[in-house]
This record gives sequence, C-alpha cells and structure tokens, in this order.
Amino acid sequence: MSETAVSEMTFEQAMAELERVVGQLERGDVPLEDSIKLYERGAELKARCEKKLKEAEEKVERITLNADGTPSGTDPVEGL
Repeated sequence: MSETAVSEMTFEQAMAELERVVGQLERGDVPLEDSIKLYERGAELKARCEKKLKEAEEKVERITLNADGTPSGTDPVEGL
C-alpha cells in the first residue's frame, strides 16, 4: 500500500492503488485481517476517486462558451 494519505492523492494515484487493492483481494491469498484492512482502504480509495470525478464534472459544466461556441473561460465553482 502507498504511504500517501488518500486525501492527498490525485485521481490517477487513487485509481492505481485501488486496482492493486482489488487485485490482492481477488487473488484471495491475504490473511483475513489484512483482507479487512485492504477492503477498508479500497472503500476509502473509491470514495476519493468519486470525489475527484465529481469535481472534474463540475468544472466541465462551468465552462462558458462565447458566441461562436468556443470556450471563453470558466465560471467559478463554489468550494473549488
């Protein structure tokens, strides 16, 4: 597992680690206690990925277009 706090991970970092966690759980070669910890870590990573995707979606929704349809800037998104 990565030493980076999940709350500090980029989407790509969280997704890569989530894939590793899922792979370990699917193989089934981890002791029960470790499996539980991996599952908890995976849930935290999944939530981080969902949060980062939502942030990106909100940014895309805020892109403004000028009269000819090209992006002209963005409207600020609250909280970002």
